[in-house]
Amino acid sequence: MGAPWDEGFFVKLKLDVVFKRVFGEEKNIALTKALISDLLEIPRDEIQNVTILNVEIPPERWRQKFNRLDLQLQVDDKIVNVEMQVRGEKSFRDRSLFYWSRIFTRDLKTGEVYKQLKQTICVNILDFDLFDDEDEDYHTTVRVTYGKRRRLFTKKFAIHVFELKKLNRFKKGRPMEDWLRLINVGSKEELMAIIDSATIPEVRDAGIVLNDFQADERMRQEAWYREKQMHDEASQIDDAIEEGIAIGIEKGITKGREEERRELLTSFVRDGVITVEEAAKRAGLSVAEFQKLTES
Repeated sequence: MGAPWDEGFFVKLKLDVVFKRVFGEEKNIALTKALISDLLEIPRDEIQNVTILNVEIPPERWRQKFNRLDLQLQVDDKIVNVEMQVRGEKSFRDRSLFYWSRIFTRDLKTGEVYKQLKQTICVNILDFDLFDDEDEDYHTTVRVTYGKRRRLFTKKFAIHVFELKKLNRFKKGRPMEDWLRLINVGSKEELMAIIDSATIPEVRDAGIVLNDFQADERMRQEAWYREKQMHDEASQIDDAIEEGIAIGIEKGITKGREEERRELLTSFVRDGVITVEEAAKRAGLSVAEFQKLTES
């Protein structure tokens, strides 16, 4: 990956820091409203108000540490949390559920009744496959149901998962697909094609914002550093795994050698070459432990 000032570097919307720059600022609230409307399939005229709850934006200096990069919104009487995730995690399902629960209960004050808890919807846009089912398309809605007829237990829980890598396999001509194509764009040529062909005005406008970022030096630095940080973290994890495997192999070899040594001592005792006491001492065991080993 080149430095941020390299001409070939492309600022991607799927990068969480860029995503929040586009949809997490008040001046772009119309784009955010349209995005939520199409992803959750809520008619535009049914959404009266969208408020950005976590207004903090990534660091002023691009070398500073990035903090919370999800986007939390109040959509009328609902809480909607949008998160971009480009790297897979084995515990992602548990983390998503934990995060939903924290948002759901966060605003309930002491003494308030449970019915005041707001409907909480988590939107997870993933650049990896979370569900292995071949017939599971790019949009999966997770809800809590009960009974043989799978009745809805509560309307207050929902997690929407959008898997970008499945998008081309399950095209259905839904408005959400135009947004997901824009989020998934990886080159200037693809971006311009989407801007030129977009049938949803807000998709075109968001594409123009993203195109403007390509010439914004500070945004390019921010995006480059975020990508670098994520690559570094991934490398550290890979290195730790490799080291763990190496240690495990070494321990396995050591364990195998120790077992061979004890088997040899056991055979010496059986052949009368050495005494049980001497063999136990050489094996680092008590006499009782070594006799038990011999019997097994």
